[in-house]
Amino acid sequence: MNIILVSNKLAKAKSFSTAQTVALVSGLVLLPVLLTLLFITPPSNIKQQGVKAMLPPQLKNSIISSQVHLDAYAKELGELQARMMRLDAQNERLSKLAGDKVKPGKDDVNDKPAGTSDMPGRGGPLVYAKPLTEPELQGAIADLAKAIDERDDYLSVLEAKVLQQSVLKGMLPNASPIQAAYNSSSYGWRIDPFNGNKAFHEGLDFTANTGTPIYAAADGIVVAAEQTPDYGNLVKVDHGSGLETRYAHASRLLVKVGERVVKGQKIAEVGSTGRSTGPHLHYEIRLNGNALDPRKYLHKNIS
Repeated sequence: MNIILVSNKLAKAKSFSTAQTVALVSGLVLLPVLLTLLFITPPSNIKQQGVKAMLPPQLKNSIISSQVHLDAYAKELGELQARMMRLDAQNERLSKLAGDKVKPGKDDVNDKPAGTSDMPGRGGPLVYAKPLTEPELQGAIADLAKAIDERDDYLSVLEAKVLQQSVLKGMLPNASPIQAAYNSSSYGWRIDPFNGNKAFHEGLDFTANTGTPIYAAADGIVVAAEQTPDYGNLVKVDHGSGLETRYAHASRLLVKVGERVVKGQKIAEVGSTGRSTGPHLHYEIRLNGNALDPRKYLHKNIS
């Protein structure tokens, strides 16, 4: 089949072969389709979807669910690692305070009978371990977290006893900084009131009205009396030998840097400055920069 075109500007008629005719018709048909796809489908969606766009909905949902679980487990493991690091630091502090030294015992290599191996005898039938199911993995993480919490509490008690029996006992901030009850669960891991994530709270919160007096928990020197973004109006008192107390979120500061204070002296007033949800005193005890559990050192109230 030939198509013949006739024009006034042409000296002669121009004809197309069958192959040329098919190519021309195909081009005219495909051109609108290509233009439609170009303007209707955003290129960014194609890049973003990629291979996932070709997956069945069931498989796609399964992948998303698995990723969510993996992220949750990774978060829990990260929190456990952070707790382990705190325990390691606490162990190191206790070793320095107690002056413990490792001494060889009966099991020392040099005390073993001749001909015995350093490796203890072991044996038994071979039983391969099977992969943990998701509930088993969750249970294992929960058990480990509980064990770490118990060890953390035990070490805190032990650290407090060592400090009370050491040369630092006369400097310990063991008086209550305020005539108010504290939130018993405020020290340690908790849900942050601002972002909803799990975070470590390094002090005690005493809920009280604005203007309630705040007292120094021990004798010391004021090393900071300033406003900060997180603590708000903050007082830091150095008690010597690395011991420090912090009094945060105050509405008014009554001491200055370099001033010497005595146990029971009024140094500030309760407020809600800084990163705070309401009037309260945030109180910390630190040893060489590391937070201690203030509950282990509170023995008597201010009279």
